[in-house]
Amino acid sequence: MSAKPLTVAGIMSGTSADGIDVAVLRITPGKLRPNLALLAHRAFPFPAALRRKVLAAMNASSTSTAELARLHWRLGIAYAEAVAATVEKRKVKLDLIGCHGQTLYHQARAETYAGRSFACTWQTGEAAVISSALRVPVVSNFRPADMLAGGQGAPLVSLLDYVLFAHPKRGRVLQNIGGIANLTAIPAAVTPAQVIAFDTGPGNMIIDALAQQLFSKRFDRNGAIAARGQLLPPVLAASLRNPYFYLKPPRTAGREQFGREYAAKFLALCQRYSGNPEDAIATATALTAESIAQSYKQFVSAKMKGRVDYIVSGGGAHNHTLMAMLSQRLEPLGCELASIDDFGLPAEAKEAAAFALLAWQTWHRLPGNVPAATGATRPAILGQVTYV
Repeated sequence: MSAKPLTVAGIMSGTSADGIDVAVLRITPGKLRPNLALLAHRAFPFPAALRRKVLAAMNASSTSTAELARLHWRLGIAYAEAVAATVEKRKVKLDLIGCHGQTLYHQARAETYAGRSFACTWQTGEAAVISSALRVPVVSNFRPADMLAGGQGAPLVSLLDYVLFAHPKRGRVLQNIGGIANLTAIPAAVTPAQVIAFDTGPGNMIIDALAQQLFSKRFDRNGAIAARGQLLPPVLAASLRNPYFYLKPPRTAGREQFGREYAAKFLALCQRYSGNPEDAIATATALTAESIAQSYKQFVSAKMKGRVDYIVSGGGAHNHTLMAMLSQRLEPLGCELASIDDFGLPAEAKEAAAFALLAWQTWHRLPGNVPAATGATRPAILGQVTYV
C-alpha cells in the first residue's frame, strides 16, 4: 500500500487518569520520514464520576465483569465526544483516528498465570463506539503486537520523537513526565535503530496521589506545594533503592510499581521524619527529578556528545519546582533544559500526536515500534483497525 496524506486524530489518556488529550495532525509522506503538521489539540478532564471509576479499576484487587464492560464502553463514549469537540471547533474532516485507550494493567515481563508464563497488557475504551459515532476508522490496541515481538509494549512515543527531533549535529533527549516518566534519547546523526528509550520511573503519579490525599487537590499546580516544603533526605535515599531503578533498559513502569500502594508506603515513611504534609510533596517531587537524572547519567550520558537539548513534555513540564530540580541535576551533566513548547509542539499534545502518527503507520501497513526502545526483536505493525 503506498502511503498518502491523511488527517489523523490521536487520543491519549495516561496513567494519571486526569483526562483525555486529542491532537489532530496532517501527515504526509516524506523521503526519509513522514512530515507532520499539528492542526488542532485540546485537553478534556474526565468527569469526576468517570475518573473515580477509572482509578478504582486500575490495578484493582477485585472488581466485576459488568463494571469492566461498562467502563470499556463509557470510555469509548468519552473519547468520541472529545474528538468530536476538537474537530468541530476547527472544522476539520478526519480520515483516521488513533486511540491509545486507558491502561488498566501493564505487565511487561512474563509471569505465571493458570499454568503458563507470559507478559500481557490491557488498554480499555471501545474503538467501535468511537468509529460508529464519528464515521471514521479507528486504530487501537497498539501495545500487544510489540510485546508479541519480544518487546515491552512501551515506550511507543519513540517514533514520534525520532521523526520530529532527530538532528544531524545535536544530541537530544525527549523527556515526557506524565503519571510515569519516560525518555527517548537521540544522539546526533543516528538511525532509529540507535535510539535509546525507556521509562525512568515515577512522573506525576506519586505527587498527584499525595496532593489528593493531603490537600484535596488533583495535582500540585505549578509545584507550589512542593516549593513550600523541605526535602527529606532519608526518604529520598530509601526510595532510590527501589529495585526498579537498577533495571537496565528496556524497562517500563506503571501503577503496578508506583501506584496507590507505593504512594501509601511513601507517605508513611515521610511521616516518620516530618509531620509537615508539604515535605512529603517536596520529597515526591525530588524523587521524580532524581530518578530522571540518575537514569540519564547511568544509561544515556556516555552515548551523547557535546551539549544536549533536554526537552520536557507532559504535565510535569508545567511544574516549576520539578523543572528547577531537574535543571539543578541535569545542567552539570551537559544538558540544556527546555520545554517542548519551545520547539513548536505543545506539551499536552505530544503523546496524543504520537498515536496519530502510529495510526498513520498502521493504516499504511508500516511498523510503528522502535525495537531499540521497546526491546522487540523486530519491527512490528501495531494495533487493530475498526472500520466504519
